[in-house]
Amino acid sequence: MNINEYSLIFKGMHHDSVHGSAGDTPNHDLTSATGKVRVYIASSFDGFIAGPGDDLSWLPGADPKAAPSSDVSAAELPPAPGAREHAGAPLQPGAVEYTAFMDGVGALLMGRRTFDVVLGFGGAWPYGKRPVLVATHRPLGADIPNVEAVAGTIEQLVTRAKLRAEGKDVYLDGGHLIRQALAHGLVDDLIVTLVPELLGQGHPLFAGLERRCSLEFTGYHAYGHGMLQIHARPRPQRAAGRQG
Repeated sequence: MNINEYSLIFKGMHHDSVHGSAGDTPNHDLTSATGKVRVYIASSFDGFIAGPGDDLSWLPGADPKAAPSSDVSAAELPPAPGAREHAGAPLQPGAVEYTAFMDGVGALLMGRRTFDVVLGFGGAWPYGKRPVLVATHRPLGADIPNVEAVAGTIEQLVTRAKLRAEGKDVYLDGGHLIRQALAHGLVDDLIVTLVPELLGQGHPLFAGLERRCSLEFTGYHAYGHGMLQIHARPRPQRAAGRQG
């Protein structure tokens, strides 16, 4: 199976993805839009979204002989994790497939490198007519309807994405953006599909967070053949100086 046919999520490692001046994006109140900010991602059992050198051969269905794409890590492109190589596997009640997840998505917010990698896969643009906001200070170099470059603080970017989602959910895509949004209390829930592989090293999903984040597990479900899907949501952050 071609790696382009499997779910991958880009790590969004570089810091040029969100920082910018306050005037780069409208400074709307986050409460003015009602959609959730959601994460849907695959990870190795030890928390990596790509191995050394952006190795993706550990993903079920990936071609081990395929050269790793530059700066790619486990990310989400249709179909969902295990959608084809695990065809016929029963879906446990409560588990969420990619297509069902995307049904609730009104807009995507992704890092620039994520965009470049997705664009490099070729073929039809996988997100259809949904608005896609790409956090970058550079021209996109591609004319795709409903795709726009944005810059600003993580709060501004999330606000803008929620407004573009028009009441539906925002799909947050890119490891660096995910970590920044978590650190600032902007993520509503996470769906992480664990692949039973231990990589030992590589590009992490959560390591490098700016601050500790407490989560609440809301569900866990067998997924495909041998994978585990974990659902979680961040607990409310304590006010500075508050005693536990």
